[in-house]
Formats: sequence, structure tokens, C-alpha cells
Amino acid sequence: MSADPRFGAATGFGPRAFDPVVNPELIRGVLSCRLVAFLIDVFVIALPIVAASIVIALLGIVTFGLGWLLFWPLYSFAAVWAILYYGFTLGGQHSATVGMRAMGIEMRTLSGEPANFLIGALHPVLYWISISVFFPILLVGLFNGRRQLFHDMILGVVLINGPARAMRFTRR
Repeated sequence: MSADPRFGAATGFGPRAFDPVVNPELIRGVLSCRLVAFLIDVFVIALPIVAASIVIALLGIVTFGLGWLLFWPLYSFAAVWAILYYGFTLGGQHSATVGMRAMGIEMRTLSGEPANFLIGALHPVLYWISISVFFPILLVGLFNGRRQLFHDMILGVVLINGPARAMRFTRR
């Protein structure tokens, strides 16, 4: 097991990686921050889609309805845009989306490494699949120490407080 100098946390595979008993400051308050971060990210993802919808609606008026056919590929664009957004932000240097950065949290694998593009892109896909199958699956985060949701467990990631936020929760 190695130590991550930014957090002073054990970052090896196994039950002690980001252990909430050893390092509670990394986990405290993460679920509520995730909720707010999710809402911020939905807003960021929706902005270009709403803008494109307005342009297509106006184009449809000008072209007597022909432009409205562009609404059909907009659905595909929205899905691709959301996956790319999560892939590049979670797999980027901050390992966090815009909303997560605003809330001071970030994603790490259980080995302590930042997430990569593939994990970042799969994260929202597994989230949407898990809640579409069984919505109360989100309650899993309330009953485990790392506050991981079901799709986090599948991908082997944990959302933790970033260094600045974790410093607020350290014991004195």
C-alpha cells in the first residue's frame, strides 16, 4: 500500500483504501455535495442542447417546418455530448466535472489513481442504467462507509473530498 501525499490516506487496493474510519475527512459530506454537483452538471450539459433546440425551432419556422427534422439527430447529440462531457472531465487532470469542482469533490479509483476517460464515460451510463432499473438503488450510498453508489462500486471508484475541502474536516 502506498500513501497519497495530498491526503495522507492509504491508497492501496482492498478494504483500507480511502477507509472512512482512518480518513473520515475524505468521505464526510460527499453525498450531499454529489447531489448539488449533479444539478450543476445537468445545467452545464443542458445549455448547448437548449441553445440548439432554440436554433432548430427558429430554423423550422423559417423553413416552414423542414428545419424541425433536425430535432431527430439532436437526441443522439445530447447523449454523445453528455458522455463526452463526463469522460473528458472525470478523466481529465482534475478528475472532476464542473459541478464536482464547484463542490470540492473528485473521483478516484480504489487504488488512489485519478479516473481515466473510459471510467468517466462509463460512470453516467451505469448511473442511468442502474436508476432506470431500480431507482432506490441510490440508497446504497447511505449504507456503506465510503458512501459509494452502486455504479461506483461496479467501476471501482470512490468520490472523495478534494484537498481543500478535506482540510476543513480534519481533526485538530
